[in-house]
Amino acid sequence: MAAKYKRILLKLSGEALAGPEGFGIDPSRADQVAAKVQRVRDYEVEVAIVIGAGNLWRGVDGVHHGMDRATADHMGMLATVMNALALRDALERIGLTTRVQTAIEMKQIAEPYIRLRAIRHLEKGYVVILGAGTGNPYFTTDTAGALRAVEINAEILIKATKVDAVYDSDPLTNPNARRFDELTYMDALNMRLKVMDATAITTCMDNDLPVLVLNPWASDSLERAILGEKVGTLIRH
Repeated sequence: MAAKYKRILLKLSGEALAGPEGFGIDPSRADQVAAKVQRVRDYEVEVAIVIGAGNLWRGVDGVHHGMDRATADHMGMLATVMNALALRDALERIGLTTRVQTAIEMKQIAEPYIRLRAIRHLEKGYVVILGAGTGNPYFTTDTAGALRAVEINAEILIKATKVDAVYDSDPLTNPNARRFDELTYMDALNMRLKVMDATAITTCMDNDLPVLVLNPWASDSLERAILGEKVGTLIRH
């Protein structure tokens, strides 16, 4: 079967690489993520990835203890690079050529983010991991994912979460939570569903970039999504 999308941006939380306790980097989890990316690449879909840092550092925790917000956010950006390097290693070990680009220059370990270079890598079939967020404090990695997806002309932003779709409340604690198959951007904003921050959703809305929210750990959900099957929650106009 042919894929519906030629180029996607996959937004992963830092917890995607965490062990059972939810902290740190578990190499076996990185291997599992890499295997899922490989299955998407088997359909010749170009894959860019933005990954968070919640498994290593949460800036909000530092702020709650009196830390300067910009300092806390910069620490989070560095943590995303650690996750990016771990994932790159897992991808390279299964034969996928991978490049890490960072919004903060650290030339000894990664390329600086250059939009056209990232696009060229994707066109060559490389997986591109985009680290360090936007390079600016006060912006989340969700916003970084939306921004990078627009910049590289991705056809869809796929946000990986712990649950299989968007709900009106936490389905893990509320068995009566309402599940949404589709939402408009304005619905997502007005209902304050917390699936992504408002800046990220607005960026997608302004650039007509659809967002698909799904649980990548569910059976074949990522593959089914790129083939155009109904999976998770689709957010669009």
